[in-house]
Amino acid sequence: MGRLVPAVTRALDILELFLDGDGTLSAPDIVRRLQLPRTTVHELVTTLAARKYIVPVAGQPGRYRLGVRPYQLGARYAEHLDLAAEGQQVARSVAETCDETVHVAILEDTDVIYIAKVDSTHAVRMVSAAGRRLPAHCTSVGKMLLASLPEPELAARFPDGAELTAMTPNSITDPAVLRETLAGIRARGVAVESRESNPDVSCVAAPVRDRTGQVVAALSISVPMIRWSDERLGELEQLAVKGAAELSERLGHRSMA
Repeated sequence: MGRLVPAVTRALDILELFLDGDGTLSAPDIVRRLQLPRTTVHELVTTLAARKYIVPVAGQPGRYRLGVRPYQLGARYAEHLDLAAEGQQVARSVAETCDETVHVAILEDTDVIYIAKVDSTHAVRMVSAAGRRLPAHCTSVGKMLLASLPEPELAARFPDGAELTAMTPNSITDPAVLRETLAGIRARGVAVESRESNPDVSCVAAPVRDRTGQVVAALSISVPMIRWSDERLGELEQLAVKGAAELSERLGHRSMA
């Protein structure tokens, strides 16, 4: 664990005080409860108020309550909780249909984070876990999510000339090749990974959208090469698309089809 930043710790201590009592505090209350210098509290309160983390209480000069920013952060956290819970249920349904490992993942910078996983019942299956992070360009879920980004945002994450991490000999390492691959994924609406994150596994993924239509996650089906075939790919693509559509619907998305 790295070194904690005192100013950040004190600001968070102040915010957490609002969880108790009637939810309002004055600067003297904060000084007394946290045993901090008055000048320090004044600076922190001024900063938190300027960033909308706390706001003045109407009719009570000098007192504050939580502002809109903590609510927005909490709402985003709740969205991810809902996505993980709903994703786990849909992944279970898809896995029961195909008896292969199903993942749901989200994009963070240039990585994917798996938020739901249901295993195959076969003896040979994926060794992975919810919470695991992998380079997005090496996975079907990651490529599906990257394909949904606007070009300027994609270019910022993968600038020309950058050397991309290789997990296997099949991994994409050239940003230009990645962009070409992503263009094909946008056209098809599904992404396929051929032994790019694991030399013994291939995957297919489809996009998950929220109520606004934005791609917020991807659902994939991962299959060991001993059970993978070109003939089965079409079936797996349909299952991934159907599962992703069901999860999207649970998140409030309404298909125009």
